[in-house]
Amino acid sequence: MGKDNNKLIAKNPTAYFNYTIEDTLETGIVLFGTEIKSIRMGKVNLKDTYAYIRKGEVFISGMHISPYEFGNIFNKDPLRDRKLLLNKREINKLIGLTKQKGYSLVPISLYFKGSYVKLKLGIGKGKKLYDKRQDLAKKDANKQIQINLKKH
Repeated sequence: MGKDNNKLIAKNPTAYFNYTIEDTLETGIVLFGTEIKSIRMGKVNLKDTYAYIRKGEVFISGMHISPYEFGNIFNKDPLRDRKLLLNKREINKLIGLTKQKGYSLVPISLYFKGSYVKLKLGIGKGKKLYDKRQDLAKKDANKQIQINLKKH
């Protein structure tokens, strides 16, 4: 087995802050040529994105891929919904989790795996305000500990 050839393109900055991620899934994504070229240039934003299931297929909405500068009529809408590539068993599992237990599908990161673009999709529950406050307090405490360790 070769070493992992994953190159991070973009991360969703609010995924772990707004959701308690319990499981992750690697998915493929349907893209067009000019979108791939824009992604290779790093012009993609995952903030405020979400995934949903419609008619037995999974889609991502709100992912902004800037139009390719050197493209022409082949450029697509930057905010269009894009289909995620999952097999039937994975889709049925996601349908069960989102319907029964109230989980959400949260895009976490977009990366290259070899020459393919992959999306890391998280399955999680939304955090309450007090959970977010606890996370911020822990983060602040860890920061203070690191500062104190550097001083001594």
